[in-house]
Amino acid sequence: MGNLTYEMITSLDGYVADADGNFDWSAPDEELHSFVNETAKGIGTFLYGRRMYETMVYWETAHTVPDQPEFVLEWARTWQAADKVVYSTTLESVSSGRTRLERTFDPDAVRELKATAGHDLTVDGPGLAASALRAGLVDEVGQYITPVVVGGGTRFLPDDVRLDLELVQQRRFANGVVYVHYRVRQGGPTR
Repeated sequence: MGNLTYEMITSLDGYVADADGNFDWSAPDEELHSFVNETAKGIGTFLYGRRMYETMVYWETAHTVPDQPEFVLEWARTWQAADKVVYSTTLESVSSGRTRLERTFDPDAVRELKATAGHDLTVDGPGLAASALRAGLVDEVGQYITPVVVGGGTRFLPDDVRLDLELVQQRRFANGVVYVHYRVRQGGPTR
């Protein structure tokens, strides 16, 4: 059985993108990127909404960009080796290997995927993650808190879900980012 994790880089005030949709303030440096690479080694499946997939599909060809540092190439290899499931009603096709397109997010199908997976999974993007959180599918939540306040935008967590969490890991990086990783306590979300 695989665990389903939701984690993203956020602003201190809890946004993954600012009010204009920008997230350039969240670009990881080598230390942070290397840590993310290490934590991603057990991930075998990424669950994406359309917007997050369109951002992440860059990694399908990142290795072809000249002079990429090794930590970037390492992430590209990890991403390419994993399965991807994209949930979208508007995307016509996918452009990466090991990727399938689903028209609707079916919590029961994700439960079955978790139950039969021999690896961990992630749900990526706040919209899709909100659906997974509401369905009680998320086992762990991680947040890379960046030392910036953006004042509004796309929230990391939805307003209508309550989770009781247990801190399992924390780390501070030289660039001021603080990583916190929580396990969702049994019983799932409450509204």
